[in-house]
Amino acid sequence: MKPSFFEVRIPSGVDASELAGVLEGSDFLGAWEQDGLIRLYWQGAREDILEKVSIGLRQMGMELSREVMALFEVKVQDWNAQWAASVQPVRVGRRFLIRPSWSSPAIPDGAIELIVDPQQAFGTGHHATTQLLLEWLEDVEWHPGARVLDVGTGSGILCMGALRLGATSALGIDIDSTAIACAKGYARTNHFHDDLEFAVMRLVEVPQQDYSIILANVDRRTLLALCQDFSRLRSAKTSLVLSGILQEDQEEIRIAYQAEGWRYEGNRTRDDWVAIQFGAPSAGDSSSGSASKYAISAS
Repeated sequence: MKPSFFEVRIPSGVDASELAGVLEGSDFLGAWEQDGLIRLYWQGAREDILEKVSIGLRQMGMELSREVMALFEVKVQDWNAQWAASVQPVRVGRRFLIRPSWSSPAIPDGAIELIVDPQQAFGTGHHATTQLLLEWLEDVEWHPGARVLDVGTGSGILCMGALRLGATSALGIDIDSTAIACAKGYARTNHFHDDLEFAVMRLVEVPQQDYSIILANVDRRTLLALCQDFSRLRSAKTSLVLSGILQEDQEEIRIAYQAEGWRYEGNRTRDDWVAIQFGAPSAGDSSSGSASKYAISAS
């Protein structure tokens, strides 16, 4: 008997690449985002699919009722070709141009080009949570010795963007070995060398040292769980920028991090998403407001 193939369509409230990583399995064929929907492709039994999607979304901190999921039986087709055809170059902020390897658009003067082919690793540059952090990095005034840590690095795009803008070194960590393998491949494609390191590692395992910037684009539950671990790596000049936060959750995140001694410095929003910036506390600091430029030096 020939296997059955199914498409699940859900509203685009999460990153398709990240969801693909969560749903990875022998019966899962691929995912892409198009026209405001995430399309997931499966083979196997119809009755199991929606439950697997629901479990995957809950792991990412998102609840979605079965009523808004559409399930269709479809004909066999070239999933990868369709996925690739849907991915287009994207401009982010003032300087970044992020493109798949099979696309060759004109590169504007002064643009920072990053080549990222969508795979099962979060952070292709198409999602608002990644774009908010890349745009924040553009406003940093970089100085020699600036060291960046990216927690839940996924594709490594934030590390690569920071180095192109002026960071001296960057470390991206993730607990997903598939994501780290993808990130290392992207680093080679984009001609990075010893200034960029990726490792399968939990935040608690990062050796004690100071970082100029710590980035994390992960879900609400993970951000709350990592509060104390971030503080361990804080120096007097550390900036901590968190993304992956829904607007209704930003107050909870802000309160939790302020309780750990971080100084709230402002946020950026796009669609339903928020990125929050914190700084290390020091005498005379106020609890709100921030300048449009952030001077980042060696910690």
